[in-house]
Amino acid sequence: MPHKITLTGSATGPLREYDRYVAFDMREKGSPSAPKGLKKSTFISYTVFVAKKAFNKTGLTKKSIMHEKILIQGEPTLDIPIDECPGEVGVICFQITVLPNKKDKEDKEDKEDNEPNDKKEAKQEASAAQQEVAATKQEEKPAPTSQPAANEEKKAEKVQTEVKETPVQEKKVEPQKKQITNQPKGTQDLLSFDEIIVPEEFLKTRPNPQKTQKVIDFVKRTGRLDEPLTIEKGSNILKDGYRRYIVAKTLKMDKVPVMYEYQKS
Repeated sequence: MPHKITLTGSATGPLREYDRYVAFDMREKGSPSAPKGLKKSTFISYTVFVAKKAFNKTGLTKKSIMHEKILIQGEPTLDIPIDECPGEVGVICFQITVLPNKKDKEDKEDKEDNEPNDKKEAKQEASAAQQEVAATKQEEKPAPTSQPAANEEKKAEKVQTEVKETPVQEKKVEPQKKQITNQPKGTQDLLSFDEIIVPEEFLKTRPNPQKTQKVIDFVKRTGRLDEPLTIEKGSNILKDGYRRYIVAKTLKMDKVPVMYEYQKS
């Protein structure tokens, strides 16, 4: 089964044109750490081969490819002659996408920086409201007057139990509501992007670049995905929403909205 590979960045060398395809070089930073006893890698160089028809659709030119950030999806190859493939690894490109520029990314990061402050203020207001409700319930609860001693003790214990349990239940439910605020309809949870497992059959597919770009534009405009990803409860295996998964990976989103599909017993 062929190995899939994804690269992001800009071309590090000039565009080279051939009969039916173009080629250019890219490189990625190596891992900052390596298992004990193994040498750490610094940079890995790649030579990317793209069909001319696919390349022309991106609107890139010989000059702009050196400055635009792009996403490459394809598979590695060792069958290209070395004079055409100066990189350490050759990559046959299945899909090439131009990513948002730096200014758009900074605008998105500014929105994300402001968001935690709003959440903190909302949580503080909710906590203060819960304390006031609990205090009011304790003050308004009437004390038993004409019951036998045994019944008075039971009612007093029941009142204390209700007062203690109510704030706990509110605390459990309230943060969950705040956590999924401003998310697409149907969202059940926010999950760390790194926890999602993508099946092999999704990795073989190639999402339509135009539709993918529309989702990217939506995220840039609203700060969130247009729909939640569907994952299997417990295993975190992706069931639907691979295009939105690619967008979340491209824009380096830490958390993504999800809805659960339960395993059939």
